[in-house]
Amino acid sequence: MALQVGDKIPNFTAIASDDSVFDSHVIIGKQAVVIYFYPKDDTQVCTEQACTFRDQYEDFKALGSEVIGVSSDSVASHQKFSKRYNLPFILLSDQDKKIRKLFGVPNDLLGLIPGRVTYVANKEGIIQLVFNSMSGKIHIKKALAIIKQH
Repeated sequence: MALQVGDKIPNFTAIASDDSVFDSHVIIGKQAVVIYFYPKDDTQVCTEQACTFRDQYEDFKALGSEVIGVSSDSVASHQKFSKRYNLPFILLSDQDKKIRKLFGVPNDLLGLIPGRVTYVANKEGIIQLVFNSMSGKIHIKKALAIIKQH
């Protein structure tokens, strides 16, 4: 069952791009958060999306929120991707797709490509927005608008 607006983000752990173990309860329920699932590092739309989040990151931070990117790429891939584009936010490796399944993120394009879905939760961890679109840049505008409301 896919998470929806009004649901609480469940606890999860994953390896972050800095090789640390990320535990969601450290952030979820303590500050607003944007968790975005994307198909693959270093592809055109995913890079555009990550760089747009990077360029707006200070706006998110100024509003007391954190940005977290999630894909099934390896930690090493995330490290290269993050370094190449100077990404200031957390990238989580979800190689076993447990987080994707936990959130209920669907596949796109006849089930061939992992979906691109953004979740915005308030500081209580309650989802305020679920946005599903293969277009990358729109996610940032939508997420920032919701964060500004809360």
